[in-house]
Amino acid sequence: MDIRIGIIGAGENTRLKHIPLLQKIEGVQIVAISNRSMASAQKVCDQFNIANAYDDWQKIIHDPTIDAVLIGTWPNMHKLLTCEALKAGKHVLCEARMARDLAEAREMLDESHLRPSQIAQIVPAPFTLKYDTEIIKLIGNNFFGDILAVNGRFNFNTFLDADAPMHWRENRDISGNNIMLMGILYESMSRWLGPAKSVIASGKIFSSLKDYNGKARPVDIPEHLNILAQVDNGVEAHLQFSSVTALEDCPQSIWIFGSNGTAHLDLKNDQLLLGKKGDTELQLHNFTPPADAIWRVEEEFINAIRGTEKINLTDFDTAFQYMKFTEAVTLSLQEDKRIHLSNLGTLL
Repeated sequence: MDIRIGIIGAGENTRLKHIPLLQKIEGVQIVAISNRSMASAQKVCDQFNIANAYDDWQKIIHDPTIDAVLIGTWPNMHKLLTCEALKAGKHVLCEARMARDLAEAREMLDESHLRPSQIAQIVPAPFTLKYDTEIIKLIGNNFFGDILAVNGRFNFNTFLDADAPMHWRENRDISGNNIMLMGILYESMSRWLGPAKSVIASGKIFSSLKDYNGKARPVDIPEHLNILAQVDNGVEAHLQFSSVTALEDCPQSIWIFGSNGTAHLDLKNDQLLLGKKGDTELQLHNFTPPADAIWRVEEEFINAIRGTEKINLTDFDTAFQYMKFTEAVTLSLQEDKRIHLSNLGTLL
């Protein structure tokens, strides 16, 4: 089964990952690129030998010869493009984060449920793919005993630079309620422990204004964020995300503390360390990850279209759950109180 793909938004991840990996799959042809300008679309087409360059995304979505659409834009376009592509009969692979907020994510999810024969996938959080199966196995084998607490940090390990231009992730019009790497860490953690029940969040903004395309814009997305989350099984998780915690020794790491065992996933040094009750220090845990514990988003998407595999990472229903978490964090910041995720359905 040959599959023809059109791409809307050719950012870094699309150029480094999606395009070359899709082009390696037999029977897959990328036939068109749409970007913010014709010049940038043509540049990508020239680089990867793709036939058609557009500056109008509708030419891709409404091309009857295109089977699937890859959406590589910023989150502000995800809801519009996803819903339009699904309505046009296309399969959709959408870059993370799913949307700007829960309401947009709900529209995407509902549209996908109306068309169950069409594949709808969100690019998954990638940083823990190597370790997910092993951590789930450790939990299942009762290595930890009762899991009591989780500490996670996904920090940028930088000093505050209030004079730096505003990154698109700091622009709420573009990024919405997504804050730094919050969604990535939560998506990974929920694979092991299940969804959060409630959150209470505290955030700090240090920069009042930043330049965005020549205009001063107020900064209204936290530059330092702490979250206390109660997970479904009673575990309390303390999660931190920051762009001001420079010179940390382990800026991206996750600790799992149990009654009988501790694990430290050190993403900076790409290692998992374990210790049991009675040990005096952690030891490097050597294991062989499953063969599929790698980045294989594009292969999974194509296999799902061909009916040989189901979407595991990440279907729309799973992505909607991390958008509930994102929404709850935003509401907690706004209302200065604990937010229960079970109550969010009443807001839509």
